[in-house]
Amino acid sequence: MITPENWRKSSYSGGGDGNNCVEIANSPTHIAIRDSKAPFRAALTFPAGAFSTFVEALKGEGRSTRASLAGLDN
Repeated sequence: MITPENWRKSSYSGGGDGNNCVEIANSPTHIAIRDSKAPFRAALTFPAGAFSTFVEALKGEGRSTRASLAGLDN
């Protein structure tokens, strides 16, 4: 179960108020991600195994893919 105290900010959130990235929460079976600028909006929830596969794929693709996914390639 994902509860309010499960959420933590990404280490890439940056300085200042740290509201420039995502927050993540996990349970034994699922991972949830939400926008740290809008924490009360919907969160994306993935089965834990699928999220791990997604993260590993990002690591393997390099910076250009991560920038594209983050909308930084425009």
